[in-house]
Amino acid sequence: MSDDLERFLMTQPATADRPLQGKTVLVVEDSRFASEAIRLLCLRSGARIRRADTLASAHRHLRVYRPSIVIVDMGLPDGSGADLIRELAAEAARVPVILAISGDDGAHNLAMKAGADGFMTKPLESLAIFQKTVLELLPAGEGPKGPRKLPSDMIEPDEMALQDDLSHMAEIMNAEPNPHDIEYIAQFLGGVALSAHDEKLKAAAEQLGRTGPADSNLRRRFDRVAGMVNERLEERRAL
Repeated sequence: MSDDLERFLMTQPATADRPLQGKTVLVVEDSRFASEAIRLLCLRSGARIRRADTLASAHRHLRVYRPSIVIVDMGLPDGSGADLIRELAAEAARVPVILAISGDDGAHNLAMKAGADGFMTKPLESLAIFQKTVLELLPAGEGPKGPRKLPSDMIEPDEMALQDDLSHMAEIMNAEPNPHDIEYIAQFLGGVALSAHDEKLKAAAEQLGRTGPADSNLRRRFDRVAGMVNERLEERRAL
């Protein structure tokens, strides 16, 4: 899409088919696979999207422009999404909609206490649920006029984005594990596995996340997850 066309579309009013027309969404999410799902949901809804994969990157974006909607993953490589939500909620010129996302239902209360307007559980696949959640939180008069039929579409992110996530984890897991890395690996892979409907990897990641640094099972569980990641990478590369 050309810059001129993008600027033109951003000035157009919301419609039933493109209810977020004219809105800019900042997605703060470290998973390429989850980000791709949100990108598709936003594009199908008419919104313009920008992505940050860390808190530091999100702050750089926010220094330059003010989005209409911010969607924040609760687990990020350089801190908690709750910290960014708290900052955004406290600003005088507040972002109109602050949404938290996570594969962990237990993160809901933390997000809402930090000041989020709403919470969505991964995987994010339903266009209807996405649009309904965001539209209910927009200020009055900013959505489409009149009744609209909810779409039945389900989003399928590009498998290459999933491969990128797995490659990223395989690289991190080549090093000797430390407590911080293990916590992040378990959280990241748990979310990726949930979005990919990979129940075995999800269960293994959750088990790793419950393993303390002094637990005698740590090395075995870490190696098991690393092996599963490499197996899935080999399967995708063979396609």
